[in-house]
Order: sequence, then C-alpha cells, then structure tokens
Amino acid sequence: MSRYARGVGLEVIVGDDIETVGAIVADIVARHAPAVLGVATGSSPLSAYRELIQRSTLDQGTHLTLLDEYVGLVHGSPQRYRATISLLLAAPAGIDDAHLHAPDVDARDLAAAADAYDALLGDLGGVDLQILGIGRNGHIGFNEPGTAVDSRTHVAELSATTRADNARFFDDPADVPHRVITQGLATIAAARRIVLIATGDEKRDAITAAFAEPASVDHPASSLVGHPDLTIVGDRAALADLRPSSSSHSPVTSDVLSDPRTMEQR
Repeated sequence: MSRYARGVGLEVIVGDDIETVGAIVADIVARHAPAVLGVATGSSPLSAYRELIQRSTLDQGTHLTLLDEYVGLVHGSPQRYRATISLLLAAPAGIDDAHLHAPDVDARDLAAAADAYDALLGDLGGVDLQILGIGRNGHIGFNEPGTAVDSRTHVAELSATTRADNARFFDDPADVPHRVITQGLATIAAARRIVLIATGDEKRDAITAAFAEPASVDHPASSLVGHPDLTIVGDRAALADLRPSSSSHSPVTSDVLSDPRTMEQR
C-alpha cells in the first residue's frame, strides 16, 4: 500500500505523538495542494498548522474556509475563530485576509448568513481538502449529536459538553457562546477529501463510536462513513479501537513511526 492509499474510502494512519500526527497531515496537504483548504480550530490541528507554516506548503493564493464561527462575540474578539486562524495559519503563511472565509455572524439574519456561507463555498468551487477535529461527544464542526445527516450550513446551539470543553479558551467559562454558525454534515461531506485528526485517550470513545460501530445520528462523525476519500490521522491512544478485524467499516490501517519520513506497516 502506498503511504496514503487512494480510492479505498477510509484509511487510518497512526502516529506516535502529536508532532508526528501534524507532520502526516501536512504531508497530505502538500501532496494534494488544495486551492480551497477547509480549516478547523481547537487543539487537534495545531501541530499540522505549524508544519504547514514551517514548510511554506500553502500557496499564497490558497483560500481558507472555516468550519464554523461563534455567534455573540464582539467584532475583533481574539476568541473568534476567524481571528484564531488568521493568527495561527493565514498570516504566518502569507495568505491574504481576503482569502480567509468565515460565516458572517454579525448579520441581522443569521439563517440567511448561513445560507450565504454555504453558497460561497460553492462559488469557490467547493472545498478540495477539509481538515477536521472531533469532539468528545462525536461532533464535527459544531454539529452536535442529533444533527441531521443532510444538514447544510446553519445556526446551531452548543451542548453543555461542548461549551465545557471550549471553556479553556476563555477567561470565564460563562463567556463561552451558546450559538454558532456551522457547516452542516452534508456541507462537510461535500469536500473532495477529508482528513480527520484525533489525539489523546479522551477522543477514543468518540472515534470508536463513529467508525467502529454502526452509523448513528447520535455520533455525528459517523456521517463521514462512506466518503470516497477520508483519512483519519491520530495517535495510538485515540485510534486504539480502529483495526480491520474490529471495524465494521474495514479501514486500511498504517502504523507511522516518530519520523514521518520512515513508515512501517504492522
């Protein structure tokens, strides 16, 4: 099998540590050179963003599209995801601010703003490669358990679990917004390629429920099962249960050693 098998639907790549995981994701992005790169926030993709910056992988004409944005934060707030991605990826990579796209959460009509963002993704030609994280409750983007599989970009209410998990990014947990605009599950699945990142034992249950058990609306990430080009990259703690013998979706599994340039399969 090649380093990143194509056309097999689901592939699982395991790295020894977070930095290796980031290097693997950066390799995938470099291989495909997306004109439109979908980006996620949170801690999972940070090592990948550092690698992309260090390697100068992204063309300055690349469009970056956010998965979601908080509703209710003041304009210019550093907790806004647009500000986060600008600081951690777009600006260091030399990508023009006009090529960084997020839902308009300041609009009077948030539902119309969600529709407009969905349309923008289409106007850009669609997302070539989407980077995802996964929440402890299985959410991708901010699609909480129970979200319809055919959902498009929409206004969503955050669960108590998600707000608690995101409280670490705020001085006061009470400041975590209750609402967001998020790409829907169908919007996310429309990306040509998807790379989902998961690290740490706290993500193991979510990964197992989504990809080693029958698909369910209770596990939003399971909506990705059947995507024609999905790669899950993570460490052994998060991906411990994804093995061909135990997965109903029979992923191809690769083991990756600490040096991302030297890979072995077990």
